[in-house]
Amino acid sequence: MGRVTASLDDLPLRDDLRGLTPYGAPQAPLPIALNVNENTHPVPDAVASDILDDIAVAIRDVNRYPDREFTTLREAFASYLGHGLTSEQIWAGNGSNEVLQHILQAFGGPGRTAFSFAPTYSMYPLIAQGTGARWVAGTREPDYTITPDDAAAQVRDADPDVILLCSPNNPTGTPLGLDVVEAVYDAARGIVIVDEAYQEFAPRDAASALSLLEGRPRLAVSRTMSKAFAFAGARVGYLAADPAFIDALRLVRLPYHLSALTQAAAVAALRNADVMLGMVDEIVEQRDRISATLEALGYTPHESWSNFVLFGGVSDPKATWQGLYDQGVLIRDVGIPGHLRVTAGTEAETTAFLDALASIGSAS
Repeated sequence: MGRVTASLDDLPLRDDLRGLTPYGAPQAPLPIALNVNENTHPVPDAVASDILDDIAVAIRDVNRYPDREFTTLREAFASYLGHGLTSEQIWAGNGSNEVLQHILQAFGGPGRTAFSFAPTYSMYPLIAQGTGARWVAGTREPDYTITPDDAAAQVRDADPDVILLCSPNNPTGTPLGLDVVEAVYDAARGIVIVDEAYQEFAPRDAASALSLLEGRPRLAVSRTMSKAFAFAGARVGYLAADPAFIDALRLVRLPYHLSALTQAAAVAALRNADVMLGMVDEIVEQRDRISATLEALGYTPHESWSNFVLFGGVSDPKATWQGLYDQGVLIRDVGIPGHLRVTAGTEAETTAFLDALASIGSAS
């Protein structure tokens, strides 16, 4: 077989995809990896055994297609979320990115626009562009917050078809008030998505946008099992919305898109939600410890309701990132000048990061 010599430029790629680069967080075999906001705690042994038992049952029928409507899983998500939700209001996919892609396929696409307030999750523009929609970025205050009046004004000016609100925001960790969500919804004619991937790490009394769903058929609230549930490798994301909204997503999903094994694993994990979420308090404790120590070292940590901390005051982010890397600690340069981001890991991982950063020297 001959050697392939073609480059991407030689292929008839869509014009709107030329020049783009794929999402790619660094993956390196370092002892301390705190760069992609994973839950670094393993699934507890008792829960892992329970999940394996359910997978063992599911695999006996793996010669057949799975439940296309993943009914049991939707019922489990509705029960977990509460707020009077029913299974008819739930959707799921292979990670929250696929759920968001379904939304952009159904409500975005060529000739339509998707909008969010930058900086925010870097996959939003990639999903929008991948589905043919035009990406429009709004702005935030210097501390990365958004006010209801300014948010509504920007939305009215952009008049987007799909609006994505990351709450708490990635990569900044910034909380988002429900008054902003309400203002944006009232100002918009299109779909409004509140991405609550990190909601479990917010204060216990923090209200969820799930409380706003009733009477708002253009609103959806997405979640993931990747973070608080330590299920990043299982790839399970989900959302809650009006049943009509869910019907729209059925038009674009691939048949049987959630495997029987994925469904079984997710249902078992949700059955053990109390145990699975037991690690959240420890992660929040380490997050706050990171923030306090960063401040003591002269850096500027931003308020975070997530499982990571964005910190400023980094005179040379590339050099600091490399210095940590050389000591076996991987964090993330998210492209914000003078800033780096670190995931809150276990106590030992947090200690390793803070010790390595202190050895590099305090912020100047």
